[in-house]
Amino acid sequence: MSNLTTRVLVAVVAIPLIVAACYFGGFFFFAFTTVIIVLSVNEFYSMASTRGLEMSPVIGITGAGVLNAIVYSSTMEAAFEFLIIFIVLVLLSELARKRTDKVSGTFESVGGTIAGVAYIGLFGAMLTALRLRVGIEHVLPTDRAAGYYLILILATIWICDSAAYFVGKPFGKHKMSRFVSPNKSWEGAAAGLIFAVITVVVGKFLFLHWLSIPLALGTGFVVGIFGQAGDFVESLFKRDAGVKDSSDMIPGHGGVFDRFDSLIFSAPLIYLMLKHVQ
Repeated sequence: MSNLTTRVLVAVVAIPLIVAACYFGGFFFFAFTTVIIVLSVNEFYSMASTRGLEMSPVIGITGAGVLNAIVYSSTMEAAFEFLIIFIVLVLLSELARKRTDKVSGTFESVGGTIAGVAYIGLFGAMLTALRLRVGIEHVLPTDRAAGYYLILILATIWICDSAAYFVGKPFGKHKMSRFVSPNKSWEGAAAGLIFAVITVVVGKFLFLHWLSIPLALGTGFVVGIFGQAGDFVESLFKRDAGVKDSSDMIPGHGGVFDRFDSLIFSAPLIYLMLKHVQ
């Protein structure tokens, strides 16, 4: 079976499940984001281990999962309070470990463990906050509206990626970075941004009539710019680790982190936009 066939078959199975999780929300979406967060954080730590970095994956993965559960059951404020406590626990855990071990590697152990939870755990938990309308009920009028909005964001990310690839491959002459992602071009990125904005605006007029024009344009620009940036950020870690994919968990697609890096990176910015832009 070719790689393309495998990718298509996985997408045929996965996309309806993801859309269903967004549509039904509640515990289904919480379970979806928890799986994404836990597996992505695990892949993050696994990539770090290829560089010989000694982190605390059990503490980090547990902390990321608990962070998402707090957002699901409480408020964003409670999540930030937990993050403070988590950082204290990581520091104390490292202190206890270094009492009987060499002190070298403290910077990467503490910094890497916290980075995995703050970057993937917190950002991913804000997906849950978006779907459950935590603190943004004034913008997303109903639970169903939130579900449709998340589906539109996912569709926008997929269309943005496709446009960037199909325009960048034949017409991309100006490479964005030969070190981070040598196949990505400015022409492809521009096409991705344009199609992202068009997708959200079309979605607004088709089934998200409550979404204002400024928020529609804002969503398109956030996904089109920062969704693509999220892919580059993950590539930074992969290049440093010397790996092509974050893992081989998803046949034909690489790792979970590979598939959801754009969504994870965009989520907090979309949330902040909805919270502060009327």
